[in-house]
Amino acid sequence: ETMVRQEKSKEQIEEVLHNRENVNLLTFPGAKEAVNEEHQRLESAVVKAAALGSRLGQGRFGDVLLAEEDKAYLELGGFEDYSKAKALFSFARAVLCIGLPVILLFVAAPVKIMGGHLMTYVLSIFFGFALGWMLPKWVLMNRVNKRKKAVDDELPLLVDLLRLLQGVGMSMDQSLYIIVKEFKAVFPVLCMELEVAVEQYNRGMSREQSMDRMINGMDNDDLTAICHLIAQVDKHGGAVQEPLTRFSERLREQRRSGLKEKIGKLTVKMTGVMVLTLLPALMIVTAGSGFIAVFRGLSRMGGG
Repeated sequence: ETMVRQEKSKEQIEEVLHNRENVNLLTFPGAKEAVNEEHQRLESAVVKAAALGSRLGQGRFGDVLLAEEDKAYLELGGFEDYSKAKALFSFARAVLCIGLPVILLFVAAPVKIMGGHLMTYVLSIFFGFALGWMLPKWVLMNRVNKRKKAVDDELPLLVDLLRLLQGVGMSMDQSLYIIVKEFKAVFPVLCMELEVAVEQYNRGMSREQSMDRMINGMDNDDLTAICHLIAQVDKHGGAVQEPLTRFSERLREQRRSGLKEKIGKLTVKMTGVMVLTLLPALMIVTAGSGFIAVFRGLSRMGGG
């Protein structure tokens, strides 16, 4: 009977979804085709930009557009296609370095600075080129910093899950494989980094070499300690559940102290806000009548 009810409810849900899709197609005829066409145009533009960026990224000009530091940020950016991301970065930097100075020249053409129009043109070209050169890097650095903050949030759950899988009796390889395949929605950043490490390990690298990107790239001492622990267990063997338990407790204690610190800072900030917003109103309510009485008395004395 339970199976029959589940099948009926499933059929009802599928029927409702089908009717809703038909209503949308009838209400907005051609909407789906328009969305698909727009999506195809966007994909085509991205492909063309990536192709042009890959051409620009070749040779000495490519080394100028994409320095080693920028390549390191691109590797830490978590892009699925590294070569495509590198090509788009080179394309964006080249276009902005050319386009922004031109836009600033048109905007600042009527303005005279110090020596006249010549100084205006020079400053427009300089600031436009500098902004166009640094803007893609700033965006990339912002993405990397967000991923590093996400690592701090995801790490306690990773330690608990790894401890649970090790307690069941799985090996380290099996534990990492299950985490990578089954828990991408729970901690996407660490799963992506672990997936890269697992692939490199399967290709023949040692465990420590495969985790070098996580150790040196994320600038996280706790993650570095976990990676070293995994490498030592893979190399020498031994029980890892007890160290993971202690490490998990230490992470919880660190997060608890971090939350207390944030609460203390927030309390200080809220005190300033209350002084700026509530104190004037409080002064008006409490001392307003007294000030009015004083002003009336002084006005009577002056009139008398």
